Amino acid sequence: MVIEMELIEKLAILADGAKYDASCSSSGSRRISKNTFGNTSFSGICHSFSSDGRCISLLKILMTNCCMFDCKYCLNRKSNDIKRAIFTPEEVCKITINFYKRNYIEGLFLSSGIIKSPDYTMELMIETIELLRKKYHFGGYIHAKAIPKCSEYLLKKLGFLVDRLSANIELPTDEGLKLLAPNKNSSNVNKIMNYINNNKSKKFVPAGQSTQMIIGATKETDLDVMKKSEFMYNKYKLKRVFYSAYVPVNKDKLLPTIKIPPLTRENRLYQADWLLRFYNFKVEDILDKKNPNFNLLLDPKADWALRNLNEFPKEVNTCSYQDLLKIPGVGIVSAKRIIKSRNLFNITFKDLKKMGIVLKRAKYFLTCNGRYFMDINFFKSSFIEKNLILEDKKNITENIEQLTLFNE
Repeated sequence: MVIEMELIEKLAILADGAKYDASCSSSGSRRISKNTFGNTSFSGICHSFSSDGRCISLLKILMTNCCMFDCKYCLNRKSNDIKRAIFTPEEVCKITINFYKRNYIEGLFLSSGIIKSPDYTMELMIETIELLRKKYHFGGYIHAKAIPKCSEYLLKKLGFLVDRLSANIELPTDEGLKLLAPNKNSSNVNKIMNYINNNKSKKFVPAGQSTQMIIGATKETDLDVMKKSEFMYNKYKLKRVFYSAYVPVNKDKLLPTIKIPPLTRENRLYQADWLLRFYNFKVEDILDKKNPNFNLLLDPKADWALRNLNEFPKEVNTCSYQDLLKIPGVGIVSAKRIIKSRNLFNITFKDLKKMGIVLKRAKYFLTCNGRYFMDINFFKSSFIEKNLILEDKKNITENIEQLTLFNE
Protein backbone atom coordinates (compact mmCIF):
# COMPACT_ATOMS: atom_id res chain seq x y z
CA MET A 1 0.00 0.00 0.00
CA VAL A 2 1.50 3.33 -1.05
CA ILE A 3 0.66 6.63 0.63
CA GLU A 4 0.29 9.52 -1.83
CA MET A 5 2.33 12.70 -1.38
CA GLU A 6 -0.80 14.77 -0.64
CA LEU A 7 -1.67 12.38 2.17
CA ILE A 8 1.87 12.61 3.59
CA GLU A 9 1.52 16.41 3.67
CA LYS A 10 -1.79 16.10 5.52
CA LEU A 11 -0.20 13.68 7.95
CA ALA A 12 2.63 16.13 8.68
CA ILE A 13 0.14 18.93 9.41
CA LEU A 14 -2.35 16.92 11.46
CA ALA A 15 0.22 14.95 13.44
CA ASP A 16 1.95 18.22 14.35
CA GLY A 17 -1.40 19.69 15.45
CA ALA A 18 -2.00 16.74 17.80
CA LYS A 19 1.36 16.69 19.57
CA TYR A 20 0.32 18.99 22.44
CA ASP A 21 -2.40 16.63 23.65
CA ALA A 22 -0.86 14.54 26.43
CA SER A 23 -3.94 12.50 27.38
CA CYS A 24 -3.04 9.57 25.19
CA SER A 25 -2.58 6.26 26.95
CA SER A 26 -2.90 2.74 25.63
CA SER A 27 -2.94 1.06 29.01
CA GLY A 28 -5.92 -0.57 30.68
CA SER A 29 -7.60 -2.69 28.03
CA ARG A 30 -7.29 -6.30 26.94
CA ARG A 31 -9.30 -7.67 24.03
CA ILE A 32 -8.26 -10.75 22.06
CA SER A 33 -9.73 -10.29 18.60
CA LYS A 34 -11.40 -13.00 16.53
CA ASN A 35 -11.35 -12.80 12.73
CA THR A 36 -9.46 -9.50 12.95
CA PHE A 37 -5.85 -8.42 13.20
CA GLY A 38 -4.39 -6.37 16.02
CA ASN A 39 -5.00 -6.90 19.73
CA THR A 40 -4.97 -4.63 22.74
CA SER A 41 -3.06 -5.24 25.95
CA PHE A 42 -3.17 -3.87 29.49
CA SER A 43 0.13 -2.07 29.28
CA GLY A 44 1.46 0.69 27.08
CA ILE A 45 1.66 4.47 26.87
CA CYS A 46 2.11 6.40 23.65
CA HIS A 47 5.71 7.51 23.14
CA SER A 48 6.70 6.11 26.49
CA PHE A 49 7.32 2.76 28.17
CA SER A 50 4.88 0.15 29.38
CA SER A 51 5.03 -1.45 32.81
CA ASP A 52 6.91 -4.40 31.32
CA GLY A 53 9.51 -2.15 29.65
CA ARG A 54 8.16 -2.12 26.10
CA CYS A 55 8.05 1.09 24.08
CA ILE A 56 4.49 1.62 22.82
CA SER A 57 3.53 3.74 19.82
CA LEU A 58 0.16 5.05 18.74
CA LEU A 59 -0.61 6.94 15.57
CA LYS A 60 -1.56 10.28 17.11
CA ILE A 61 -3.38 12.59 14.72
CA LEU A 62 -6.19 15.10 14.36
CA MET A 63 -9.12 14.50 12.06
CA THR A 64 -8.73 18.17 11.21
CA ASN A 65 -6.89 21.18 12.60
CA CYS A 66 -9.68 23.50 11.45
CA CYS A 67 -11.55 24.75 14.50
CA MET A 68 -14.45 27.01 15.38
CA PHE A 69 -12.88 27.93 18.72
CA ASP A 70 -10.22 30.52 19.49
CA CYS A 71 -8.51 29.22 22.65
CA LYS A 72 -5.58 31.51 23.39
CA TYR A 73 -3.08 28.72 24.12
CA CYS A 74 -3.94 26.46 21.18
CA LEU A 75 -1.88 26.20 18.00
CA ASN A 76 -5.03 25.34 16.01
CA ARG A 77 -7.19 28.27 17.16
CA LYS A 78 -9.22 29.82 14.37
CA SER A 79 -7.37 33.16 14.44
CA ASN A 80 -3.98 31.54 13.73
CA ASP A 81 -2.65 31.81 10.19
CA ILE A 82 -1.45 28.21 9.77
CA LYS A 83 -1.79 25.50 7.15
CA ARG A 84 -5.11 23.72 7.53
CA ALA A 85 -6.03 20.19 6.50
CA ILE A 86 -8.72 17.59 6.98
CA PHE A 87 -8.60 13.82 6.60
CA THR A 88 -11.37 11.80 5.02
CA PRO A 89 -12.34 8.68 7.02
CA GLU A 90 -10.79 6.48 4.31
CA GLU A 91 -7.50 8.37 4.53
CA VAL A 92 -7.21 7.80 8.27
CA CYS A 93 -7.93 4.10 7.74
CA LYS A 94 -5.37 3.89 4.97
CA ILE A 95 -2.61 5.43 7.09
CA THR A 96 -3.50 3.41 10.20
CA ILE A 97 -3.56 0.06 8.42
CA ASN A 98 -0.40 0.86 6.47
CA PHE A 99 1.52 1.87 9.59
CA TYR A 100 0.22 -1.07 11.60
CA LYS A 101 1.25 -3.61 8.99
CA ARG A 102 4.72 -2.06 8.90
CA ASN A 103 4.88 -2.39 12.69
CA TYR A 104 5.23 1.38 13.15
CA ILE A 105 2.28 1.54 15.57
CA GLU A 106 0.14 -0.59 17.83
CA GLY A 107 -2.97 1.56 17.76
CA LEU A 108 -4.59 4.91 17.03
CA PHE A 109 -5.24 8.09 19.01
CA LEU A 110 -7.76 10.23 17.13
CA SER A 111 -8.72 13.75 18.13
CA SER A 112 -10.00 16.72 16.17
CA GLY A 113 -10.56 20.41 15.99
CA ILE A 114 -14.25 21.30 16.09
CA ILE A 115 -15.54 21.81 12.56
CA LYS A 116 -19.10 23.02 11.76
CA SER A 117 -20.50 21.68 15.06
CA PRO A 118 -19.66 19.22 17.86
CA ASP A 119 -22.06 16.64 16.43
CA TYR A 120 -20.68 16.96 12.90
CA THR A 121 -17.15 16.44 14.21
CA MET A 122 -18.19 13.41 16.27
CA GLU A 123 -20.00 11.90 13.28
CA LEU A 124 -16.83 12.25 11.21
CA MET A 125 -14.76 10.50 13.87
CA ILE A 126 -17.36 7.75 14.31
CA GLU A 127 -17.50 7.11 10.56
CA THR A 128 -13.70 6.76 10.56
CA ILE A 129 -13.54 4.33 13.46
CA GLU A 130 -16.48 2.30 12.17
CA LEU A 131 -14.62 1.84 8.89
CA LEU A 132 -11.53 0.69 10.76
CA ARG A 133 -13.47 -1.79 12.88
CA LYS A 134 -15.96 -3.13 10.34
CA LYS A 135 -14.48 -2.73 6.87
CA TYR A 136 -10.79 -3.15 7.69
CA HIS A 137 -11.38 -5.45 10.70
CA PHE A 138 -8.88 -3.57 12.85
CA GLY A 139 -9.00 -5.02 16.36
CA GLY A 140 -6.18 -2.93 17.84
CA TYR A 141 -6.27 -0.23 20.45
CA ILE A 142 -8.16 3.00 19.65
CA HIS A 143 -8.32 6.07 21.87
CA ALA A 144 -10.63 8.89 20.78
CA LYS A 145 -11.34 12.38 22.03
CA ALA A 146 -14.96 13.07 22.87
CA ILE A 147 -16.17 16.47 21.69
CA PRO A 148 -17.91 18.57 24.41
CA LYS A 149 -21.57 19.46 23.72
CA CYS A 150 -22.06 16.46 21.43
CA SER A 151 -25.29 14.45 21.72
CA GLU A 152 -25.43 11.49 24.09
CA TYR A 153 -26.43 9.22 21.19
CA LEU A 154 -23.13 9.93 19.42
CA LEU A 155 -21.13 9.64 22.63
CA LYS A 156 -22.66 6.22 23.25
CA LYS A 157 -21.98 5.10 19.69
CA LEU A 158 -18.34 6.19 19.87
CA GLY A 159 -17.90 4.57 23.28
CA PHE A 160 -18.75 1.13 21.92
CA LEU A 161 -16.18 1.48 19.12
CA VAL A 162 -13.11 2.59 21.06
CA ASP A 163 -11.06 1.34 23.98
CA ARG A 164 -10.59 4.66 25.73
CA LEU A 165 -12.30 8.06 25.61
CA SER A 166 -10.97 11.33 26.93
CA ALA A 167 -12.56 14.72 27.42
CA ASN A 168 -10.03 17.42 28.27
CA ILE A 169 -10.80 19.72 31.17
CA GLU A 170 -7.98 21.90 29.72
CA LEU A 171 -7.47 24.23 32.71
CA PRO A 172 -7.86 23.62 36.46
CA THR A 173 -10.47 26.31 37.13
CA ASP A 174 -13.50 27.88 35.46
CA GLU A 175 -11.84 31.27 35.85
CA GLY A 176 -8.92 30.06 33.75
CA LEU A 177 -11.24 28.73 31.06
CA LYS A 178 -13.16 32.00 30.87
CA LEU A 179 -9.90 33.87 30.47
CA LEU A 180 -8.17 31.72 27.84
CA ALA A 181 -10.90 29.52 26.33
CA PRO A 182 -14.14 31.53 26.36
CA ASN A 183 -15.84 29.10 23.96
CA LYS A 184 -15.44 26.23 26.43
CA ASN A 185 -17.32 25.34 29.59
CA SER A 186 -16.23 22.79 32.18
CA SER A 187 -19.83 21.66 32.72
CA ASN A 188 -19.90 20.24 29.17
CA VAL A 189 -16.78 18.17 29.91
CA ASN A 190 -18.23 17.07 33.26
CA LYS A 191 -21.36 15.79 31.49
CA ILE A 192 -19.23 13.58 29.24
CA MET A 193 -17.22 12.23 32.18
CA ASN A 194 -20.39 11.56 34.14
CA TYR A 195 -22.03 9.74 31.22
CA ILE A 196 -18.99 7.52 30.65
CA ASN A 197 -18.70 6.73 34.37
CA ASN A 198 -22.39 5.78 34.63
CA ASN A 199 -22.39 3.44 31.63
CA LYS A 200 -21.67 0.05 33.18
CA SER A 201 -21.41 -2.04 30.01
CA LYS A 202 -18.07 -3.90 29.83
CA LYS A 203 -17.89 -3.21 26.10
CA PHE A 204 -18.34 0.55 26.56
CA VAL A 205 -14.94 2.29 26.83
CA PRO A 206 -13.30 -0.83 28.35
CA ALA A 207 -10.00 0.98 29.05
CA GLY A 208 -11.78 3.80 30.90
CA GLN A 209 -11.48 7.55 30.49
CA SER A 210 -8.78 10.18 30.97
CA THR A 211 -8.37 13.93 30.79
CA GLN A 212 -5.68 16.59 30.47
CA MET A 213 -4.89 19.86 32.22
CA ILE A 214 -2.50 22.49 30.90
CA ILE A 215 -0.11 23.64 33.61
CA GLY A 216 1.37 27.12 33.76
CA ALA A 217 -0.90 28.95 31.32
CA THR A 218 -2.90 30.42 34.21
CA LYS A 219 -2.06 31.31 37.82
CA GLU A 220 -3.51 28.30 39.64
CA THR A 221 -1.32 26.76 42.34
CA ASP A 222 -0.32 23.11 42.49
CA LEU A 223 -2.87 22.80 45.30
CA ASP A 224 -5.62 23.97 42.90
CA VAL A 225 -4.48 21.48 40.27
CA MET A 226 -4.27 18.50 42.61
CA LYS A 227 -7.62 19.28 44.25
CA LYS A 228 -9.19 19.24 40.80
CA SER A 229 -7.54 15.91 40.02
CA GLU A 230 -8.59 14.37 43.34
CA PHE A 231 -12.17 15.49 42.72
CA MET A 232 -12.27 13.95 39.24
CA TYR A 233 -10.66 10.68 40.36
CA ASN A 234 -13.25 10.32 43.13
CA LYS A 235 -16.32 11.38 41.17
CA TYR A 236 -15.67 10.07 37.67
CA LYS A 237 -13.28 7.17 38.37
CA LEU A 238 -10.77 8.42 35.79
CA LYS A 239 -7.91 6.13 34.82
CA ARG A 240 -5.48 9.02 34.39
CA VAL A 241 -5.18 12.77 34.65
CA PHE A 242 -2.45 14.02 32.32
CA TYR A 243 -0.55 17.21 33.09
CA SER A 244 0.83 19.15 30.15
CA ALA A 245 3.36 21.92 30.75
CA TYR A 246 2.26 25.06 28.94
CA VAL A 247 4.15 25.48 25.67
CA PRO A 248 4.15 29.07 24.31
CA VAL A 249 3.05 28.60 20.69
CA ASN A 250 0.98 31.80 20.44
CA LYS A 251 1.48 35.43 21.36
CA ASP A 252 -1.31 37.00 23.39
CA LYS A 253 -1.42 39.56 26.18
CA LEU A 254 -3.40 37.10 28.32
CA LEU A 255 -0.74 34.40 28.07
CA PRO A 256 2.34 34.20 30.32
CA THR A 257 5.62 35.31 28.79
CA ILE A 258 7.86 32.30 29.31
CA LYS A 259 10.54 30.78 27.11
CA ILE A 260 10.89 27.38 28.77
CA PRO A 261 7.83 25.18 29.59
CA PRO A 262 7.51 24.35 33.34
CA LEU A 263 8.62 20.73 32.86
CA THR A 264 9.95 20.23 36.39
CA ARG A 265 6.60 21.35 37.78
CA GLU A 266 4.85 18.95 35.40
CA ASN A 267 7.05 16.13 36.70
CA ARG A 268 6.25 16.97 40.33
CA LEU A 269 2.51 16.86 39.53
CA TYR A 270 2.86 13.41 37.99
CA GLN A 271 4.79 12.21 41.06
CA ALA A 272 2.09 13.59 43.36
CA ASP A 273 -0.62 12.07 41.16
CA TRP A 274 1.07 8.69 41.64
CA LEU A 275 0.94 9.19 45.42
CA LEU A 276 -2.81 9.85 45.21
CA ARG A 277 -3.59 6.83 43.05
CA PHE A 278 -1.30 4.16 44.50
CA TYR A 279 0.08 5.27 47.87
CA ASN A 280 -3.12 6.31 49.67
CA PHE A 281 -2.02 9.93 50.06
CA LYS A 282 -4.57 12.74 50.10
CA VAL A 283 -3.96 16.17 48.60
CA GLU A 284 -4.14 17.67 52.11
CA ASP A 285 -1.22 15.44 53.13
CA ILE A 286 1.22 16.89 50.62
CA LEU A 287 -0.04 20.46 50.02
CA ASP A 288 -1.88 23.12 52.02
CA LYS A 289 -2.51 26.86 52.00
CA LYS A 290 0.87 27.52 53.63
CA ASN A 291 2.62 25.31 51.06
CA PRO A 292 0.41 25.52 47.93
CA ASN A 293 3.18 24.60 45.46
CA PHE A 294 5.59 21.68 45.23
CA ASN A 295 9.25 21.96 46.10
CA LEU A 296 10.98 21.86 42.71
CA LEU A 297 14.19 20.57 44.32
CA LEU A 298 12.61 17.51 45.99
CA ASP A 299 10.03 14.97 44.91
CA PRO A 300 6.67 15.32 46.77
CA LYS A 301 7.13 12.16 48.85
CA ALA A 302 10.57 13.17 50.13
CA ASP A 303 9.35 16.72 50.77
CA TRP A 304 6.38 15.38 52.76
CA ALA A 305 8.67 13.09 54.76
CA LEU A 306 10.96 15.99 55.69
CA ARG A 307 7.99 18.05 56.85
CA ASN A 308 6.79 15.09 58.93
CA LEU A 309 10.13 13.87 60.21
CA ASN A 310 8.54 13.05 63.58
CA GLU A 311 7.02 9.95 61.89
CA PHE A 312 10.47 8.64 60.98
CA PRO A 313 12.69 6.66 60.98
CA LYS A 314 10.52 3.59 60.42
CA GLU A 315 11.74 0.12 61.31
CA VAL A 316 11.45 -1.99 58.15
CA ASN A 317 11.24 -5.27 60.06
CA THR A 318 8.13 -4.32 62.03
CA CYS A 319 6.26 -1.35 60.48
CA SER A 320 3.04 -1.81 58.52
CA TYR A 321 2.74 -1.99 54.74
CA GLN A 322 1.16 1.48 54.67
CA ASP A 323 4.08 2.88 56.69
CA LEU A 324 6.56 1.27 54.30
CA LEU A 325 4.87 3.08 51.41
CA LYS A 326 5.50 6.40 53.15
CA ILE A 327 9.28 5.90 53.05
CA PRO A 328 10.91 7.81 50.13
CA GLY A 329 12.62 5.35 47.81
CA VAL A 330 10.25 2.47 48.68
CA GLY A 331 7.67 1.59 46.02
CA ILE A 332 4.68 -0.72 45.94
CA VAL A 333 6.62 -3.72 44.62
CA SER A 334 9.55 -3.30 47.01
CA ALA A 335 7.21 -2.80 49.99
CA LYS A 336 5.56 -6.14 49.19
CA ARG A 337 9.00 -7.76 48.95
CA ILE A 338 9.87 -6.44 52.39
CA ILE A 339 6.64 -7.78 53.91
CA LYS A 340 7.19 -11.20 52.33
CA SER A 341 10.91 -11.42 53.17
CA ARG A 342 10.79 -10.35 56.79
CA ASN A 343 8.67 -13.39 57.62
CA LEU A 344 11.75 -15.46 56.74
CA PHE A 345 14.66 -13.39 58.07
CA ASN A 346 15.63 -10.06 59.61
CA ILE A 347 16.21 -7.56 56.82
CA THR A 348 19.50 -5.64 56.65
CA PHE A 349 20.57 -2.64 54.54
CA LYS A 350 22.25 -5.05 52.08
CA ASP A 351 18.97 -6.94 51.72
CA LEU A 352 17.10 -3.70 50.97
CA LYS A 353 19.47 -2.90 48.14
CA LYS A 354 18.93 -6.36 46.63
CA MET A 355 15.15 -5.83 46.83
CA GLY A 356 15.31 -2.79 44.59
CA ILE A 357 14.83 -0.10 47.21
CA VAL A 358 16.37 3.26 46.23
CA LEU A 359 18.64 3.18 49.24
CA LYS A 360 20.30 6.51 48.41
CA ARG A 361 16.97 8.10 49.34
CA ALA A 362 15.38 5.58 51.67
CA LYS A 363 18.32 5.20 54.09
CA TYR A 364 17.58 8.56 55.71
CA PHE A 365 14.07 7.50 56.75
CA LEU A 366 14.40 3.93 58.05
CA THR A 367 16.19 1.61 60.42
CA CYS A 368 17.10 -2.07 60.10
CA ASN A 369 16.93 -4.04 63.36
CA GLY A 370 16.99 -0.75 65.25
CA ARG A 371 20.13 0.52 63.50
CA TYR A 372 20.30 3.78 61.54
CA PHE A 373 22.68 3.79 58.55
CA MET A 374 24.94 6.32 60.30
CA ASP A 375 25.12 8.20 63.59
CA ILE A 376 21.53 8.94 64.64
CA ASN A 377 22.62 12.48 65.58
CA PHE A 378 22.60 13.24 61.84
CA PHE A 379 18.87 12.49 61.71
CA LYS A 380 18.01 16.14 61.11
CA SER A 381 15.82 17.77 58.48
CA SER A 382 18.49 20.22 57.26
CA PHE A 383 21.14 17.51 56.86
CA ILE A 384 18.82 15.09 55.05
CA GLU A 385 17.40 17.75 52.72
CA LYS A 386 20.86 18.96 51.72
CA ASN A 387 22.02 15.43 50.90
CA LEU A 388 18.88 14.51 48.96
CA ILE A 389 19.21 17.61 46.78
CA LEU A 390 22.90 16.94 46.16
CA GLU A 391 22.11 13.32 45.26
CA ASP A 392 19.45 14.40 42.75
CA LYS A 393 21.85 16.84 41.11
CA LYS A 394 24.48 14.12 40.94
CA ASN A 395 22.04 11.72 39.27
CA ILE A 396 21.15 14.32 36.64
CA THR A 397 24.77 15.03 35.70
CA GLU A 398 25.69 11.33 35.66
CA ASN A 399 22.85 10.31 33.36
CA ILE A 400 23.03 12.78 30.50
CA GLU A 401 25.01 10.53 28.15
CA GLN A 402 23.22 9.12 25.09
CA LEU A 403 23.02 5.33 25.33
CA THR A 404 24.81 3.42 22.56
CA LEU A 405 23.48 0.42 20.64
CA PHE A 406 26.95 -1.08 20.43
CA ASN A 407 29.57 -2.32 22.91
CA GLU A 408 32.50 0.05 23.30
